[in-house]
This record gives sequence, C-alpha cells and structure tokens, in this order.
Amino acid sequence: MNEKNQSSLQNELFDWAQNIAIILTVVVLLFTFVLRVIGVEGPSMMNTLHDGDWLLVSDLFYEPENGDIVIIKKEEFMQSPIVKRIIATEGQTVNIDFEAGRVWVDNVPIEEPYANGLTTRSFDMVFPQTVPEGCVFVLGDNRNHSSDSRTASLGMVDERHILGKVIFRILPMNAFGMVD
Repeated sequence: MNEKNQSSLQNELFDWAQNIAIILTVVVLLFTFVLRVIGVEGPSMMNTLHDGDWLLVSDLFYEPENGDIVIIKKEEFMQSPIVKRIIATEGQTVNIDFEAGRVWVDNVPIEEPYANGLTTRSFDMVFPQTVPEGCVFVLGDNRNHSSDSRTASLGMVDERHILGKVIFRILPMNAFGMVD
C-alpha cells in the first residue's frame, strides 16, 4: 500500500470515528434532556397500557393538560416511576360519585372512553377536592386496580414530580405507535 492510499484510509477512518462520536453525543444528549424510555409495571393503566409495555416519554416544553398520560416519580409513594392519566390541573375541582362510578371536573361529568370500568373504588381522600397551584390530579385507567390521587399517600401530584408525557409506545412491536 503506498503512502497516498494509507493517508486516504487514515482520513476515512478518522471521518468515520468523528461521525460515530457525533452521533453518540447527540443520542446521549437526546435521551438525557429530551426523551426517556420507561417500562410500565402493573395493571393500573389497562386497557390503554399493559404491564411490560415500553414507552417513549418527553418533558421538553411540557405543560400538563387534562387527559395526558404522564410518568410520575414520587419516591414517598413508590420507588419506581408510575404511569397515570391527568384528570384535573391546578384550580379545577374534582368530585367522584363512587356509587354511580362517575368523575366530575368543575361540576361537569367527564367522558372517559379510556377507563376500564367505572370509578367505584374509593380510598382515603374525601371529595370534592380542588387541585392546588402547581399540582395535578391523576387516575389510572384501570380505576378499580389503581392507586392514584384518590389515596392520600399520592394525593395531588406536584408538577415537579412529572418526568414527562407519554408520546409513543415502542414495545411490544404489535402495539407500536402513538398512545392516547
């Protein structure tokens, strides 16, 4: 191999190494500051999400809204992150009629086509409850198999405990896609 070919090969290898380093840096920054991959544990979000699903989560410019599915990390409640749906945001009043199984926000019954059954299971929270500033009220979609804002141990969730909004299911492959 002559000197010119060897120099050309070295330049090409350097270019490849530089491109790989740039790509790895972008991926690390992306998954550190923009996206996270979180696994679902337990049945609390069935039938929307299932135990073992893997989700892509983002908190970039995120502002909580009713209906969003979010990942919450509140170690006093549970060591691992949990997935729940936002039912109400700051200033809104939540009331639950456990006999009828209906959830009301600001005196309006909400439509919940995602809920896996009526909301008939109560815990230790007394309703109605007004969501404090900087907090959200969350429920699992599988209402009768979910510990959520109905229990004082989780209660109203400070927005600082929200890791991000679920934007995509990446596993299992047969359910790959956007999450509502």
